[in-house]
Amino acid sequence: MKYNRLQLILILTIICSGCSPKPDCNRMASVIEEEFNSGNFYRVLNLADSIKENCKADPVLITKADSLADMAQRIKLDFTLSEEEAIKLMEARIGPFSMEEKSAWEEKGWLEYRIIDGEKRYFNRTVSNLGLLKLFHEDKQGWLKENAVDPALVFRLRHTGDVIKSAENNNDPLVPVKMKVDYTLTVDADAVPDGEVIRCWLPWPKSTHPRQKQVDLIDISSHEFTFAPDTAIHGTIYMEATAIKGTPTVFKVSFRYQSSAAYFNPENIEPLPYDRYSRLHLKYTSEQPPQITFSDNLRKLTDSIAVNEENPVIVVRKIYSWFKENIPWTGALEYSTMPDIPEYVIRNRRGDCGMQTFLFMSMLRYKGIPVRWQSGWMVPEIGKNLHDWCEIYYEGTGWVPADISYDLQASENTALKNFFMSGVDSYRMILNEGIAGRLHPPKKFPRSEPYDFQRGEVEWSGGNLYFDRWDYSMKIEYLE
Repeated sequence: MKYNRLQLILILTIICSGCSPKPDCNRMASVIEEEFNSGNFYRVLNLADSIKENCKADPVLITKADSLADMAQRIKLDFTLSEEEAIKLMEARIGPFSMEEKSAWEEKGWLEYRIIDGEKRYFNRTVSNLGLLKLFHEDKQGWLKENAVDPALVFRLRHTGDVIKSAENNNDPLVPVKMKVDYTLTVDADAVPDGEVIRCWLPWPKSTHPRQKQVDLIDISSHEFTFAPDTAIHGTIYMEATAIKGTPTVFKVSFRYQSSAAYFNPENIEPLPYDRYSRLHLKYTSEQPPQITFSDNLRKLTDSIAVNEENPVIVVRKIYSWFKENIPWTGALEYSTMPDIPEYVIRNRRGDCGMQTFLFMSMLRYKGIPVRWQSGWMVPEIGKNLHDWCEIYYEGTGWVPADISYDLQASENTALKNFFMSGVDSYRMILNEGIAGRLHPPKKFPRSEPYDFQRGEVEWSGGNLYFDRWDYSMKIEYLE
């Protein structure tokens, strides 16, 4: 009988568990990484268990093994479709196609898959993404027509027109909207053993931004809770509950707040020279690896779009316009499984709001233009969802909102068309003013979303609870 290298290591580990020499933990560390990179996730999980049992004197290796095992599980949850299942979904969505066409879509990266444990597994959202990509690249007029009649985009166009009319060269918050929000996070029954304490962080609107005010707590499911301080990057409210066998654990919070729009007429933005040694400029033009970086590919791409251009307003316009011609919105993998999101977007020419924003910010910072992350939810009456955008700093004007994924609007009016280069609508919930911040109180285990915070985070003494162990919902009531 033949054994592969991993099997031999596991056999030797078992045979020699009580003898000398001890297992070669350094070699096991190398093998588990090789297996992970090869997509052999079943072997990764087995080897991680062996490392935890036999390499207890090496906590760094145990942490690495745990991290790889956790990442393998997360990736598997994103790639659940078999090839047969993907083909059936594609036929239902786009009609008949040949295997040659399918291979061509895979070559282009339009059909996203990975080889996991020797089997071709497709991304859960790859079929809907294929439909979006085909429309964008093969029927641009059809894509534009769909956008022009989409009810959510029609509402957005009308609303931003009202914002521009209200602005009249006034950059203050405009057109306020008051909302009541009921947010619920439900942990699956028996996801945590009976009697164990579950720690939960729920979204809480930032009250420190001029566009978001009158944040008030209405009701909460726990008598004891903790707000993140105003200085925190992520807006959270923390509470605990004890797991009960056979029963889901429910965390609820209700609050009201007021959100406003803002619009900066680009014709009136006359940027002064930046003070390149100021704390603001140094902070907001720096890299923040792994997701805000200046790779060689990014430098070359940015220079090809805005070569020799120094006026930041023009640089922003050129880069924004390039996105609208080249980077369509598509559904995303979980960010925690993506080691370099800007490179992914450059290579695959697609991405959701956060992926596009990471690349957009990296490009602007590389050009010496200060830009900071902002995110939370988009909360219009049609199409509420998680959402990411940013704010750009122009010397002499201040921080100006910009939304790279909200696109050029379907209008012949230039101001309306370009609204989201220098404006934001009223229907937002700001939760984050930066990325990868510290939660309050601190989280003991790795986060499900290590960069952003929009859905919540949950853990217990046995580890983090990933998104497959709980669900969330948000109900919004628009107030007069």
